[in-house]
Amino acid sequence: MAPLFAMAVVAFAAGVVTGTGPGRAERHLVTQYMTDWAHGNYAQMYRLLDSASRSRISEFDFASAYRSAASTATLTAVVPGQVGSRQGDLLPVPVRVRTSLFGILRETLLVPLSGSGSDARVRFSDDLLFPGLRSGERLTRQVALAPRAELLAQNGIPLAQGPNRSSPIPDVAAEVTGSLGPIPPEQAATYAAAGYPPDAKVGLNGLERVFQQQLAGTPGGTLLAGSRPLARTVPGSGLPVTTTIDPTIERAAITAIAGRYAGIAAMDPRTGELLALAGVAFSALQPPGSTMKIITATGALEAGIVKLSDTFPVLTGAPVDGVTVSNANGEACGGTFVQAFANSCNSVFAPLGAKLGAARLVNIAERFGFNHPVGIPGAAESLIPSASTIGDALAVGSSAIGQGTVQTTALQMTDVAATIAMGGKRPIPILQLHQAPHFIRVTTRHIAHLVQQLMVAVVAYGTGTAAQIKGVVVAGKTGTAELRNTQGPDAGPNAGSAANTDAWFVGYAPVGHPQIVVGALFPEQGAGGATAAPAVHDVLVAALHHHS
Repeated sequence: MAPLFAMAVVAFAAGVVTGTGPGRAERHLVTQYMTDWAHGNYAQMYRLLDSASRSRISEFDFASAYRSAASTATLTAVVPGQVGSRQGDLLPVPVRVRTSLFGILRETLLVPLSGSGSDARVRFSDDLLFPGLRSGERLTRQVALAPRAELLAQNGIPLAQGPNRSSPIPDVAAEVTGSLGPIPPEQAATYAAAGYPPDAKVGLNGLERVFQQQLAGTPGGTLLAGSRPLARTVPGSGLPVTTTIDPTIERAAITAIAGRYAGIAAMDPRTGELLALAGVAFSALQPPGSTMKIITATGALEAGIVKLSDTFPVLTGAPVDGVTVSNANGEACGGTFVQAFANSCNSVFAPLGAKLGAARLVNIAERFGFNHPVGIPGAAESLIPSASTIGDALAVGSSAIGQGTVQTTALQMTDVAATIAMGGKRPIPILQLHQAPHFIRVTTRHIAHLVQQLMVAVVAYGTGTAAQIKGVVVAGKTGTAELRNTQGPDAGPNAGSAANTDAWFVGYAPVGHPQIVVGALFPEQGAGGATAAPAVHDVLVAALHHHS
């Protein structure tokens, strides 16, 4: 429904009421009524009605009637002209109304009065709800949409076309296009204000939802006063949308998921173009586990509280705020900062996160995109608690290793890795081909280069060796997010079950000249190095071979 309070208002109240005597007061009354309408001030309009009108219609119903008419007409602005002289009980007002669907209408509104002079009041009737209505007429519309436009893959192959939204590559299309369906109740008012017919089919998810406006075009039809047409417009055809989805890389992601509940995203970091989105790549929020250490390391290096050459004791766990934080499998871990990152040592990173502190940890996470909308309809927003609510040092340390209440998606962590690949500039994800790239500076090129060295070590000899590609330098980070306690006396008999952890891996290649970044999440499916890293490896290989 058009927000009348936001309507454009022409300042006509001053200077349009001329003359003397009773007519001046009456014209002032009608001028005020029209000014209030232009401002969407229904309460003030209602106060200008005569007592008989107010006894017939409540203020709520009065305002609802005006809002309903505005929605029907897709009204965006009421622009009244100078009030004319009284003709019997009527005062004429030329009105220009702007609508989003039917353009600009010019009509004369006849405002009925009861009483005269300073005692005059507006007598409400239904024909006051919209200029051009006559007594006994109701404002309605008949609208339709043009045929929906095509969705195309990057190479021009249709992903969805025609009334059945069919595709010659159904395996790829089924993964990304989404579906059409009735307008969801919570979106009914928005679509009504845009002029959609109530029985329209709209994009509910996937690319059909992302590009709903472009594909559907603009509705057209007739605005009716009773049976009389007040305005007509022709439906505007939607425009075909060429997406960034690369069928070859999308197929590789689908194959890597292998029917499991998972999400894989692939991005060209040089542009932010999303080349593949498979499974729950941007909709499932899960704790990121040790992939979060990319963010923590960036913040710690920026703050100067650690260097790559710093060494840490080899421990199975380390105390944070009086509680021991253990390494993933209780293994002894430490050495240089590079080794600690490569082997994903919680015993190093949890205390380091606590030392970094809540404010700096949340700040760097938000620069990487947490707590900000992704800009893609249907994409879940990654979350980290504010510095004031994240909790004590233990909670900060847990968040720094991707536990606690931190939540993110495979797409978000793909973008985090892409930021390092691009020397500290975060590419904003895009889904339409040839859209201008946009980057946000997260950290300096120097800091990003240091973090890249850490990520290279992960794949070279750390927890992510399953992502190695012969002849190609790959950077990455594993993550194994605990969903239940897997260490200590309270772990239970099934502590080693793969269902207790989310498996993560993000990686890019070739280092130095990155072409492809891939992020994978396999909820409740074990360790990142064993489950997610091989999947990312396969997508990286397919993408590099495809582009060679």
